[in-house]
Amino acid sequence: MSVVRQFTVAPDDEGIRLDRWFKRHLADTSFTTIAKWARTGQLRVDGARATPGDRLRAGQQIRVPPAEPKASAAPKRERPPLSDDQIDFIQQLVIHSDPAAIVINKPPGLATQGGTKTRDHVDALLDGLRFESEGRPKLVHRLDKDTSGALLIARNARSAAFFAKSFSSRTARKVYWALVVGVPAIEDGMIELPLAKQPGTGGEKMHVDEAEGQPARSRYRVIERAGNRAAWVELQPFTGRTHQLRVHMAAIGHPIVGDGKYGGQAAFLTGGVSRKMHLHARRLRIDHPDGTPLDVRAELPAHFAESMALLGFDPELGDALPLEEPRAPAAEVKKRRAAAQAKERRQARRGERRSRGR
Repeated sequence: MSVVRQFTVAPDDEGIRLDRWFKRHLADTSFTTIAKWARTGQLRVDGARATPGDRLRAGQQIRVPPAEPKASAAPKRERPPLSDDQIDFIQQLVIHSDPAAIVINKPPGLATQGGTKTRDHVDALLDGLRFESEGRPKLVHRLDKDTSGALLIARNARSAAFFAKSFSSRTARKVYWALVVGVPAIEDGMIELPLAKQPGTGGEKMHVDEAEGQPARSRYRVIERAGNRAAWVELQPFTGRTHQLRVHMAAIGHPIVGDGKYGGQAAFLTGGVSRKMHLHARRLRIDHPDGTPLDVRAELPAHFAESMALLGFDPELGDALPLEEPRAPAAEVKKRRAAAQAKERRQARRGERRSRGR
């Protein structure tokens, strides 16, 4: 529109701020535009200059400048149709399918989503997993490019929202298998080290940062050891920081085999062990919209299975470990205990006051 607009404040809008009025009645107008109109004197209430924080009264007249023309949107890029080979490839990765969910066993080297110089990724292949559905499946979590294993894909928007809530509330359980250099002295441990983006890496690398990092917790359990040379460990992340398991294992001196990014040259073993990263999302257990938990295991990729054989590990031992619930951090336990004790003291004092009042 190219004309000045006039509006009368309704009784229902009595007392609200002017910027809130815009949100109710002219939601397409950005706060930046409202602030600019106020700054230049174009926005007026009962003829006087107004600011976004002014409170309105019923019956007042609001003068609103003409709507600013919207920048023409860039033409939407159409996804190129998938070839038969691409469709066959992504469908062969499927290890579970139901009306709400698809789980694939992502191979190492395939990114979950696109990025700079990344054209081949799971997200680009999702049209190949439509099957009988009309809508396009949706990613609800991700794995690093060089990490293999169970990757959950939602069949529709409703199930995507359901699964996303499970991940954000930490009720989903993810179990990883990894080969690490050396053998941890403690066979069943919890790593609690805060992580942050490493300066100067453009956010491509994380590091332990006690001062500025975000809390991160990972549990590890040693399944088998090959002398003092290497260990096969189970890993469970209880937070979801970028590269969390990789950084945590390197931080305690046992980098994941093949993870040169965080372990340097020390992350590679000799004797025919593959130089690829040995980190695999073995198991995913998550609540399902139908009420029955989804519990899926993904088979090891070829290079990981070959390294297991070379080191003499028995694959059946890994699944024998019970899936235990995460232990709360010591600080959190102390906080809960102190809160419970304080509550008991308050209740005791209330009881004493009631006794005195009788």
